[in-house]
Amino acid sequence: MATLSPAIHNRDNDLAGVLSLVAGIAVFSVQDVIIKLISGVYPVYEAITIRSLVALPILWVMVAVNRRGATLRSRHWRLLLVRGVIMFFSYTVYYLALAALPLATCIGLYFAAPLFITVMSALFLREQVGLRRWAAVLMGFVGVLIILRPGTEVFEVAALLPIFSALTYGMAQVLARKLGEEASASVMTFYANGMYILGGIAMVVAFGGGDYQSDVHKSWAFLTRGWKTPSLDDFLLMAACGVIAAVGLTLLSHAYRSSRASTIAPFEYSAIVLSVAYGWFIWGEFPDMVSWVGIAIVIGAGMYVVAVRDRALTRG
Repeated sequence: MATLSPAIHNRDNDLAGVLSLVAGIAVFSVQDVIIKLISGVYPVYEAITIRSLVALPILWVMVAVNRRGATLRSRHWRLLLVRGVIMFFSYTVYYLALAALPLATCIGLYFAAPLFITVMSALFLREQVGLRRWAAVLMGFVGVLIILRPGTEVFEVAALLPIFSALTYGMAQVLARKLGEEASASVMTFYANGMYILGGIAMVVAFGGGDYQSDVHKSWAFLTRGWKTPSLDDFLLMAACGVIAAVGLTLLSHAYRSSRASTIAPFEYSAIVLSVAYGWFIWGEFPDMVSWVGIAIVIGAGMYVVAVRDRALTRG
């Protein structure tokens, strides 16, 4: 999910923006599959560390060739580091959710992020949120509850993880709006990637020896499993995530810079289609009817709040 920010609109670029966004979503969906595949064998911090180390030189090049002359020096470097820490928690928690949940459920809950972004933008950025958008946010959270079904036999505690991931992702995107023109997307991602590396190393120190390893739950096992030297094939899979992150970011950033958010944001939900396809073909997963109802409500609410915000920015 890309930063929900206004773009300089050129109608001739709409098709290119949509194609770029769909390609970026398709690339990132492969990363979800890889993480889920390795989650039963390796620890999450191993995947994060290898992924981030591979992405580091790629992101460095992206910063260097940025057409706006971006630099890693910023008077807001502390805020960039804070955002990086928040993003580290967001993606780590999301990966932990992938270990235990069907792909479609995980992604459907994660798409509550626009709802959290709307709430926090109103609270912290003093953005005007009309009654209809508040109603859409409320309906979106109803959709989340439908997917979760707390208090029933189908409730899975791991389903809280993608919601926390969506919340922290929303926090990071609100900070991105606050940073504004002070830092490009590539610079913000470079700082975040640095926090991924440091966070991964800290987790290696904490859990690498396997002293806290437990199989009580798939997500917990993915977190606490001791470091395991990967086979060449598995190493290449984890390393591919670093390339995927860099390429996916480039595609999504291009999409949101070239087209209106309201035009292309609905195509972010192609991730649901891909997740259902991957989940069905690889793991035999398929959401039940109640989950589909909840996912549809969350998606509809998210699309609405993005579209209304973009129209307001265009008029302003």
